[in-house]
Amino acid sequence: MREYSSNQASTLLTSVLASLELPLLVTALLIMPLATAQESSQIDVKTGLIGHWVINEELSENTDDKVEAAIKEAGGRVQRRGWFSNKEDIYRGGPAEQELYDRISYDDILTIEYNEPEYVFEYADQFKRVFHTDGRRRTTGVNAFFEEGGQDFSIANFDDNSLVVEARPRDGGYAMEIYTLLGDGNQLRVEMTIEPASFGASISLVRIYDKATPE
Repeated sequence: MREYSSNQASTLLTSVLASLELPLLVTALLIMPLATAQESSQIDVKTGLIGHWVINEELSENTDDKVEAAIKEAGGRVQRRGWFSNKEDIYRGGPAEQELYDRISYDDILTIEYNEPEYVFEYADQFKRVFHTDGRRRTTGVNAFFEEGGQDFSIANFDDNSLVVEARPRDGGYAMEIYTLLGDGNQLRVEMTIEPASFGASISLVRIYDKATPE
């Protein structure tokens, strides 16, 4: 038996009802429950992100591969990896001011809390970042912020049921992250562009997380 998506089913039902030449009000009443079900299936990202997430390695892109691609694009040389090497996270680590890049691109766990308008993202080793979605910005300029030796800085906003986060790590680089819930809300897609100050090219990476119960 052929299966139809909710959108296809709605279109098919509308066509059938139109061919029967039913009164417009009757047609609308018959279609309304299906349309309502479609709308309710889209989970609000504001609260849907809350919880504990664990990386799905099979569905996620490999961070080392993406870093190597960026190094090559910038004309640099990459570390040699043998065919049978099981070593992972080769490019993880470095100056403390680049830690945020490692957290968002390498850590396997992520816990998200939300108390509007404040998000708290917690990674491995209890590394936390706090940012807001109300347009709140620091009163000092970005240059002054880094010259004074501040912490990593992030701001966020919602766009078409996705959370968009812009980060200014301590090294003076930049990162853009887009968080989108998949399916029934039990998977999280994170699309990111990372631009460390020391790199000559951007790192583009997609990571998929599964919702899990905290240990």
